Amino acid sequence: MLSENLPAPTFSLQDKDGNFHFLKTNAKYLVLYFYPKDDTPGCTIEAIEFSKHILDLKKLGAEVIGISGGDNVSKKKFCSKYNLSVTLVSDPDFVVSKLYGVYGEKSFMGKKFYGIKRTTFIISQERIIKIFENVKPQDHVQEIISFLQNLS
Repeated sequence: MLSENLPAPTFSLQDKDGNFHFLKTNAKYLVLYFYPKDDTPGCTIEAIEFSKHILDLKKLGAEVIGISGGDNVSKKKFCSKYNLSVTLVSDPDFVVSKLYGVYGEKSFMGKKFYGIKRTTFIISQERIIKIFENVKPQDHVQEIISFLQNLS
């Protein structure tokens, strides 16, 4: 896992429409959230919450990008099904997830497997300024908004 105050690894990943998104942004802050899988209960709650508050986050100077495995078709279906406005990009081979240290062994109901650990990075000027680990999807966006408000 990366640490706060370190440079954020660069990336280039495609969204549902094939557009590329990068670490470099014109926004004051980049909220980079990693989530396990499209259209699963916790990930759906988190994506809906980000979509509901996307304008609040933009007013605070933040751009939001969600990253998970799967392909662009999965992202397109997920966004369409729930009318999501948050940008979701595909990391099909988990290359970026591994760079950020969020891909690894997990367990669910006693079964071990590998996947993305729900984690969010707040990045400013290409440096990690805050890491949120083991987040609760229903409360997480408010937690980010509060953090960004305290920076102002």
